[in-house]
Amino acid sequence: MRIVYAGTPEPAVPSLSALLASRHEVLAVITRPPAPRGRGRALQPSPVGALAAEAGLPVLTPRTARDPEFADRLRELRPDAAAVVAYGALLPPAILEIPTHGWVNLHFSLLPAWRGAAPVQAAIRAGDDITGATTFRLEAGMDTGPVYGLITEPIRADDTAGDLLTRLAIEGSRLLVATLDGLADGAIEARPQPAEGVSYAGKVGVDDARVDWTCPASALDRLIRSLTPDPGAWTDSPWGRLVLGPVRPTDTGGLRPGQLQAGKRDVLVGTSTTAVRLSRVTAPGRKAMDAADWARGARPEPGVVLT
Repeated sequence: MRIVYAGTPEPAVPSLSALLASRHEVLAVITRPPAPRGRGRALQPSPVGALAAEAGLPVLTPRTARDPEFADRLRELRPDAAAVVAYGALLPPAILEIPTHGWVNLHFSLLPAWRGAAPVQAAIRAGDDITGATTFRLEAGMDTGPVYGLITEPIRADDTAGDLLTRLAIEGSRLLVATLDGLADGAIEARPQPAEGVSYAGKVGVDDARVDWTCPASALDRLIRSLTPDPGAWTDSPWGRLVLGPVRPTDTGGLRPGQLQAGKRDVLVGTSTTAVRLSRVTAPGRKAMDAADWARGARPEPGVVLT
């Protein structure tokens, strides 16, 4: 089939790579416009845009999907189907109607669970044991369209959002190609999502990433892993805002919520239950470092509390 692909961040790259290696013809790629990145804040293409340019594909970067010129260009391409993975913008009904077989969305959850912008983070934070990826036909509702197929993936005890999303992006790319193969062969049919089990995963902002040390250690473990690497869990401290890597619950008690205890090898912080052990710390203006190395330089006073 003649395919148009829409995607933007790194997790959308494996699906574009898989489509380029498939029997389908990728006509063009739609991605978000270049954005300032790096220390110099120079405009850089998205990861998907960079791969598309390397492959010699036309790259469309509309400021808004409602741009009439964008719709005209899409009609000129005459796609049989369009595939979308983490594009990052809503597609209006007029755009959804252009491909003959519609838009196939790869979503990183087992729909109807965790509809929305941050399903991987939500699954880890909630303590789910299993997640997965789903292909479905895009429609006007928020991830409500009928489902073509799905795969499952266990959530490991030490998974960060980055770890889990990397696996789902790779396995999901195979599911996406298989779904498009099925559409081309007339061998697949979309089925409505169940009415039960609906949950939502809203976008995670910086304010949502602040650590509340009055929570139990197990909840903080899940929260911080769900925020690693982006946007990064953080806490206020006498040294400024500290960004934290994953923590590990311990059996150590006796520390107040947020109370810091630095030893030669371990840095512990109290919670509402037992203490957690810090792994990595990023202080303002510094690179991430081992928590014990950070503490040797920071020299926290006994009883200091993170907030």
